[in-house]
Amino acid sequence: MTTTPTLARSVGTAPATRFAGLLPSDPLLLRLSLLTLLNAFGRGLFFPVSVLYFTRIVGLGATSVGVGLTVAGLFGIAAGVPAGWASDRWGRRPVLTLLWAGCGVLLAAYTVVGSYAAFLATAIGYAALCQASMGVRNALYADVLPVRTRVEGRAHLRMVTNVGMGLGGAFGALALQVDSRPGYTVLILADAVAFVVSGWLVHRLPAGAAPRPAADAPREGRLRAVRDLPYLAVTCLNAVLALQYSLLEVGLPLWIVRHTQAPRWSAALVMILNCVLVALLQVRATRGVEDLPGAVRAMRRSGLLLALACAVFACTAGLSPLWGLGVLLVGAVVQVLAEVLSAAGGWTVGYGLADARAQGVYQGVFNSGQAAATMAAPALVTVTAIDHGAAGWAVLGVLFVAAGLGVGPAVRRARRDAWRGEGGAE
Repeated sequence: MTTTPTLARSVGTAPATRFAGLLPSDPLLLRLSLLTLLNAFGRGLFFPVSVLYFTRIVGLGATSVGVGLTVAGLFGIAAGVPAGWASDRWGRRPVLTLLWAGCGVLLAAYTVVGSYAAFLATAIGYAALCQASMGVRNALYADVLPVRTRVEGRAHLRMVTNVGMGLGGAFGALALQVDSRPGYTVLILADAVAFVVSGWLVHRLPAGAAPRPAADAPREGRLRAVRDLPYLAVTCLNAVLALQYSLLEVGLPLWIVRHTQAPRWSAALVMILNCVLVALLQVRATRGVEDLPGAVRAMRRSGLLLALACAVFACTAGLSPLWGLGVLLVGAVVQVLAEVLSAAGGWTVGYGLADARAQGVYQGVFNSGQAAATMAAPALVTVTAIDHGAAGWAVLGVLFVAAGLGVGPAVRRARRDAWRGEGGAE
């Protein structure tokens, strides 16, 4: 059986780092923060305007755009493993540089799309490259962040991502207000430039910061992640907990409009509150989650907190506007606590159960699980909470609790298999 270390070994040489501010003092983490900030800012620009651009400016039907983006999402899920394999084979820096440069080119192509066929082809290409880049990026983090500070470093970079997305979204809102082709075009091209420059910054990382993976990885083991059933089980449970992101972005706005008397702008307020609290709490949430037992506890608590958040959201039906808003905010705070715990725990198990010699493929698999959850979540939330009210929220709550409680046995199974593999290898 192929050796699978229970904790991925970092091959980077970066020292322990302080994460007190947005831009840290460690030179390597500073570079990662800057390229993360730039990339997130660009994505924040395009995220709020994408659908309106295709429908109002390009002239495509809303249903056609939705179907096209769903198809593109399927290609994105499938792209994670091949890109991870490529990064294991040729290195993270060149592969991530090419992926982000490709994203920039395809984004720029959106500005000249004039037919549905062109839109679909461009959307598929962009989704595949963008989704593939996330797993490679995570593998890059595994290379450059020391094991003892890896989770805290990921938390810091997530904080930077939230800030960048928030700033980009604010500028995107200006384009929505202008609502013209030139305004949308400027934002799309700005996002394209952000991708290309981010790729250039990755290419400019010190040569020793992201070395090629160990050469001792057996050829037949490079795709082991797709056959590693215990790791796949953990990936699926983490994906269930990741449903919460679409719950906040899609389910809650629909719930507010259809089932509560809270002001419609409550959805925007909840999103702002989420961004602010994640930025404030994510680094702190990593304390005690640096090892697998700590990650299991964090993910178990996350499942319980998500169930509590579902119950709180369900209680808002029929309340007065003021009370409804207040209870929504309480539920949003509970959901944020669950989010930062599940994110920290997910990073630890995703890295800690992976074969360090094939982090690219393993992170591609792990990230594909989250991508699948993101794609499936809107339909799931609609057929549960939106269509069936409190009973639907209860179903979601049970699902979250089951996933949180299931992480422990799945991780123990994965560690036991890894231990046997090490013993067999010796």
